[in-house]
Amino acid sequence: MSPTRWGPPIDVLPYFSKEEQALMTLLGALTGEDWERPTACAGWTVKDIAAHLLGDKVGRLSRSRDGHAAEAPRAGESFPRFIDRINDEWVVACRRLSTDVLLTMLYEFMGQTTEYWAKLDLDADGDPVSWAGPEPAPRWLDAARDYSEFWVHHVQLREALEHTPLEAEYAEPIADTFVRALPHTLRDVDARVGKQVGYTVTGAGKWYARRERDGWVLDRGAPPSRTPLATVTTDLDTFWRLCTRNTADVGRVRTTGDENVCEVMLTMTSIIA
Repeated sequence: MSPTRWGPPIDVLPYFSKEEQALMTLLGALTGEDWERPTACAGWTVKDIAAHLLGDKVGRLSRSRDGHAAEAPRAGESFPRFIDRINDEWVVACRRLSTDVLLTMLYEFMGQTTEYWAKLDLDADGDPVSWAGPEPAPRWLDAARDYSEFWVHHVQLREALEHTPLEAEYAEPIADTFVRALPHTLRDVDARVGKQVGYTVTGAGKWYARRERDGWVLDRGAPPSRTPLATVTTDLDTFWRLCTRNTADVGRVRTTGDENVCEVMLTMTSIIA
């Protein structure tokens, strides 16, 4: 199969239920003070992130499964600002809930997002995944976006609670999801047709993007070219933090080739920002 803008499909369905169960085991064991610990999300506590995860789940089900017409951006409001606002409004409202009520609601909706995705033709086009481009994206990428957000916030919770790290198996699709932002990231790079760039996440995989007449396409593997335009290599922990604007150790990033292109590659953002 020839490379496409989106790259080969990702199957995240086997991960959803296991991640939810691990999350609920973590949250169900918390004491009163644990819920108030600060997290990497500025201004949000552990309880606030748990509320945000609930909001993501019920929002997805209401909007995509049930066809509920959600709120739209206000006049002149950018989409990222709109998302920040409604996320904050939800979290603030949920501060009125007890942790017992919040846990009950999370338990109630466990598994429903997995069931929703499992009933769809994931190869069909769905809504855009904004950080991968404005065009309609295949549903498998939207599902992977959902899972990656749950995973990132789960990791942030464990770090805030100084808990054992989330098992490595849950991270298996993360790099493969976040790197799908690479063609969109490179959209303004002026390169001849056929030029290639490579991105390696040690222990997680290798990917390359190639310039075509209509833009960049993505595929797994090292660049076939012996002299790629640019390459970036780092580890998974640094990679996901770079892609989500979390604090990352850039000293663990290695680059070769065109410095300007490498700089663009390192701006890759795989969240709405």
